[in-house]
Amino acid sequence: MAKSRSILAIRFSAMGDVAMTIPVMKEVLDAHPELTIIFVTNKNWGPLCEGIPRLVFVPADLKGVHKGVRGLYRLFSSIRKAFPEISAVADLHQVLRSRILRTFFRLRGIPVAVIDKGREGKKRLTQKEGKVLQPLTTTIERYRQVFRELGLEPGIAGSGTLPRQASDKVRIGIAPFATYKEKTYPIEKMEEVIRQLTAKEEVEVLLFGGGAQEVAQLNALAAKFSRVQVMAGNFSLKEELAIISRLKLMVSMDSANMHLASLFGVPVVSVWGATHPYAGFMGYGQKEEFAAQIDLYCRPCSVFGNKPCFRGDHACMEQLSPERIVEKIWMLI
Repeated sequence: MAKSRSILAIRFSAMGDVAMTIPVMKEVLDAHPELTIIFVTNKNWGPLCEGIPRLVFVPADLKGVHKGVRGLYRLFSSIRKAFPEISAVADLHQVLRSRILRTFFRLRGIPVAVIDKGREGKKRLTQKEGKVLQPLTTTIERYRQVFRELGLEPGIAGSGTLPRQASDKVRIGIAPFATYKEKTYPIEKMEEVIRQLTAKEEVEVLLFGGGAQEVAQLNALAAKFSRVQVMAGNFSLKEELAIISRLKLMVSMDSANMHLASLFGVPVVSVWGATHPYAGFMGYGQKEEFAAQIDLYCRPCSVFGNKPCFRGDHACMEQLSPERIVEKIWMLI
């Protein structure tokens, strides 16, 4: 029997980015029954870790007690005290905060492996002139490589999904928003998608999102249809995950809900505007053939969708027809 081992994994960030790490860590844990992963991330993302044996969630309050260098040292000290058996660190983020935290461990002689974000390739993919439009190593694969550097080969690809809860209804989730406008499909076009879907009586549509402004927009949208319900603002993250696990399919922007659905192996029709699957952020186990997008010389113009459209017309989304999205939905169903 292999000797037990514990390592620390670090990923601070938005929920979608953190959700992408979960299937990879599950692959690693499934392949190494002697291993425990101590996972430090945003204090709100604990429900993402539930139900996975030997994945231990450690909440980081980066705007409170763990803010700044002193706060990160406080976080380091509490982790060392609670888990003195940690023998290695996997930095899955490679930002200033994770660098500082991993340095505290490295100074104690604990080995560290760090993600290679492939910044040069992403720069070539998104540049205006001389764009190199080719698929880059996926973020999922980059996470796997960090664990390989620590001698932990992940298990079979696809083993990282969580159990789904069965439903006999055709429930389609739609998450029409993203952090940035350039990644968001126009709401009037999404309304037409919903209109076409709900023309079939067996279809129910569940709307997902976050924040008071989004919830208000979703409520106004749902009021126009029967068999359309708003999940946003009405459930905790844990409850939303349970609802997502029962979906037949999710329609999402290049945003968190694509990754939350992927945790449960729920098929996703992902909608891409300023960003592109080639940058490596496709959901775990999802297929690019079900990505709704159009070819334009300017796509992608950024990796994260955080740059304004330099053309000024948001053509990548405006020219994407609702019919193309609906067609991909019916293909999956």
